[in-house]
Amino acid sequence: MSTLFISDLHLDALEPAVGAQFIDFLQTRAAGADALYILGDLFESWIGDDDEDPQWQQVFDALRTLAARGVPCYVMHGNRDFLLQQGFAQRSGARLLVDPVVIDLHGERALLTHGDALCTADRPYQLLRAVVRRPAWQRQFLRLPLWVRQRLAQRARAGSRRHTHMSAGEIMDVDPRAVQAAMRACNVHLLIHGHTHRPAVHEFELDGAPARRIVLGAWHEHGSCLSFERGQFRLEELPRPASAPAAAAAAAHPPV
Repeated sequence: MSTLFISDLHLDALEPAVGAQFIDFLQTRAAGADALYILGDLFESWIGDDDEDPQWQQVFDALRTLAARGVPCYVMHGNRDFLLQQGFAQRSGARLLVDPVVIDLHGERALLTHGDALCTADRPYQLLRAVVRRPAWQRQFLRLPLWVRQRLAQRARAGSRRHTHMSAGEIMDVDPRAVQAAMRACNVHLLIHGHTHRPAVHEFELDGAPARRIVLGAWHEHGSCLSFERGQFRLEELPRPASAPAAAAAAAHPPV
């Protein structure tokens, strides 16, 4: 039995192959796991639980089936779907996680976070994040008509892509000082996060002891999964049949 971690699927009607692979993953690989953690950006955009778009019903059904099999699924907010609330949890059977959170991973304390809060060099984004994460701002936004929120979300995605293309690569990555500060504050030597779309295992020393930062991959071109089994981590690419539309969609969605 293994514990699985994924993030940054960015489920979108424009990339149906990603949704199909995710559903297959839930029905096969995840069905035999101890637990599944989705560390943010499950959806490319989420503008409120009242958006009952039927295109996601298969995803909700697969998540509910996983929960019915006794495999808990934990979903954390990302920078694209931070408006996920209890309506989503009820429809999917998933459990919402706060960001960040410390879990007991078979005897080791592990800090889980989406990762966007660690990209402190990206000051414009951090200022925006501070605003949109305020409960008062979210209440006001969710009172807007659904069609207005849809248009605002489209503009926000376009603006995010422009900002990403114009920013230097190091600005879009996590700040090592922020990483170490977060790990010290939570008294951990293991950090797992997504957001940057740069899957890797980083080993370093923290206050004289070995430490690890494991970065999850995005699902635009192929799936990505971190498994923990028998005390060992394995960061994997999950192949997906190549197609021209999928490649074009991946090019249109760089890391954000």
